[in-house]
Parts: sequence; C-alpha cells; structure tokens
Amino acid sequence: QVQLIESGGGLVQAGGSLRLSCAASGRTFSTYAMAWFRQAPGKERDFVAGISLNGGRTFYANSVKGRFTISRDNAKNMLYLQLNSLKPEDTAVYFCTAGLYEGTRLSSNYNFWGQGTQVTVSS
Repeated sequence: QVQLIESGGGLVQAGGSLRLSCAASGRTFSTYAMAWFRQAPGKERDFVAGISLNGGRTFYANSVKGRFTISRDNAKNMLYLQLNSLKPEDTAVYFCTAGLYEGTRLSSNYNFWGQGTQVTVSS
C-alpha cells in the first residue's frame, strides 16, 4: 500500500516554471514505477511523464518533452516534476501515481493515486 500526496501547484504566467512534488508513504516506494498524469476539465486523464524504479529511465508525452523533467529520490520517498516553459494548455490537475509497469501510459495500469494538485497557466 502506498499513499501519495502532491504539492507545488499554483497559478503561473505562460513561460513560467513550477516544481511539483509527491510525497509517498510506506517503505516500498522504490519498488514502484512512478508517473505523473494530468486532467483538464472535461477531458481524459492523460499520461505526462514516467520514471523507472531506480530513476534510470524516463518517459514523456510528446507534448511536454523538452519542457518537463521527472525525477525521484528513493531515499526520501519523493517524486518530482519540474515544469518549464509552461503554456496555457498545460492547465490541469496533476496526479502522482504508482504502479508495477515502467513507462506504461495507461492510467488503468497504475494502482495508487494522489488527490491531485492544480496547475493554472495564464496567457
């Protein structure tokens, strides 16, 4: 069982940056592949970025590649998402999630979810 709590969202102007954090409970954090998804109003929950168990491999949606960076610190049970060059279309609730399959982009493959943190990008 893993409990996930996101933080770091907020309101930012286009071109700005944010850093999202996800704190995980439990001693098994390092045994889970981790990912970030996002959901805009009226839209599906979409894959943003994923990271392997040891952080050695990362995966990104085409829409954020080169602008967002996912990372993890297994010693601290923390997952991060650095968001740079933000665009209004990045506005969404961002969710941290844990699962067993590295890099999978299907939300149904993830077992545990946080409550989400709102990111709003103004033009």
